[in-house]
Parts: sequence; structure tokens; C-alpha cells
Amino acid sequence: MNIRKVTKADDFDAIGNIYAQSWKITYHGIVPQDYLDDLTGARWATLLSESKYDSFLVLEDGKYIGTSSICAARDEKMPDYGEIISIYLLPEYFGQGYAEPLFNCAINALLVKGYKNIYLWVLEENVRAQKFYEKQDFHKNGDSKLINIAGKELTEIRYVKNFL
Repeated sequence: MNIRKVTKADDFDAIGNIYAQSWKITYHGIVPQDYLDDLTGARWATLLSESKYDSFLVLEDGKYIGTSSICAARDEKMPDYGEIISIYLLPEYFGQGYAEPLFNCAINALLVKGYKNIYLWVLEENVRAQKFYEKQDFHKNGDSKLINIAGKELTEIRYVKNFL
């Protein structure tokens, strides 16, 4: 396993594919199926290649299998926080021990940037992810927001961890 920062030389189609394949499995039964069926890596490839956020890759034998992105808090209510925007793995690597090192890489990168508080959003129906975050000592802080994906209103809940 190799974890490193994404560079401009990386294959953004392959990174986008991680998002698409992960979404199709992770959000099955949560996000409208027609939307998931139509997802391709191209939906994310351009966004990722032009992103101003720091992103990381986990590779196994040179194959891109996971990705995570971080930034300063995008929520004005959380000005002193770092934010974990995303963490995704190819489905065949779920439960194989790759998520925790990738997640820790994202946390450590935010700590190096000086953030002592970190948050992330997770869909309320994504119980598997919530269990993972709780295992990493993140906890719900009571914040939630409604988002709309393909015409379906979904609730995201905020998880936080303080490293003071």
C-alpha cells in the first residue's frame, strides 16, 4: 500500500472512477438508482483535475484504489476547522484495511496545516460510514443540512473531532 498526494500528472479519469464505483455501491438504496446507473468517472475527473483542495491517493501495486480530499472549513460557522471532504475506495477494497490509513493521512495533513478541529459530512442513511467515523473517535455534533441529489432530498449530518 502506498498513500501519497495527488499531482497534476495523475490519471484523473482513474480517480474519478473511484468516486463513481464507490457511489454506486455505497449509496445504493439511498440515492436514486437512475442517477447511480448513469454515473461515470468523467463526472469527477475534470473537477478533480482543477481542484484547489488537497487530495490523496491510496495505491496497491500501482493501481489507484482510493482517494480522499481535504480543505479549510467551507462552512462559515466552523472557521477554525479543517474539513475532510471525501474518502472513497473502489468497492472491491471495502473492508480490506485501506480506509483507515487513507483517513489518517487526511487527518494528519489537516493537523500539519494547523487545524486542531476537524469535521466532515455524511449522509444520515450511510450507517456504514457513520460506524467507521465513530470508530475513529469522531462524533455527531447535532448539525445537519438538507441536500438534493437527483430530485431526492437527503440529510447530511456533521461529525467532528477535536485534537486539542
